[in-house]
Amino acid sequence: MFDVQNLHVAVGGTEIIKGLTLSVPAGETHAIMGPNGSGKSTLAYALAGRDGYAVTQGSATLDGLNLLEASPEQRAGGGLFLSFQYPVEIPGLSAIAFLKASLNSLRAQHSEVALSAPEILKLIRARADALKISDEMLKRPLNVGFSGGEKKRFEALQMAVLAPRFAILDETDSGLDIDALKIVSESVNALRKPENGGAERGMLVITHYQRLLDYIKPDRVHVLAQGRIAASGGPELALELEREGYDKYLRAA
Repeated sequence: MFDVQNLHVAVGGTEIIKGLTLSVPAGETHAIMGPNGSGKSTLAYALAGRDGYAVTQGSATLDGLNLLEASPEQRAGGGLFLSFQYPVEIPGLSAIAFLKASLNSLRAQHSEVALSAPEILKLIRARADALKISDEMLKRPLNVGFSGGEKKRFEALQMAVLAPRFAILDETDSGLDIDALKIVSESVNALRKPENGGAERGMLVITHYQRLLDYIKPDRVHVLAQGRIAASGGPELALELEREGYDKYLRAA
């Protein structure tokens, strides 16, 4: 479903991703772990189409869609979702208005009728309750004045409402206490269940820590070192990294 081959990405003229190859089948969740500076966020931003991240070689497809030739809006329409490590603040735009615009934009790309305000509000409230997001929070400007935990819970709400085909979670656990981590993880895991179309979705979880993978259990774990996948394995690989660190993979890379 999601396939990256020999990807090279440069930022400011410096190559960060140096020939990365990765495939995630439908229904699977893969985790990428690696030290600071290994290219984890660079990979996420390049796949989402952020300005300044130049793909110099390789390919990336989602359900056959050539992501690298598509605009960020087209990538989203094709089912790609990125949960940011540091969600941006947008003064003047309410969180609920953002969700409404996002959902109806995606529906328009698929030639689907726009949902009315009451229909969207009902959908959002049903998802927001599970994440302990209040109506007051939904009315506030997007992420403005939100705590770190609130920003990450709202990212999880976006994913629950937009129901993407493939989600990239860039250090979703960053800034979360244990209670917020459990709430966000439960929302993510709900999208993996067959009754919610989980069997058809894929996810790529980027993290430093095993603690997130205690709640969002991956099918495969990949080690990213110096811009390449240095090793891949089952969930036990994350436990090894927690114990022993990345030194041997950095030497091998």
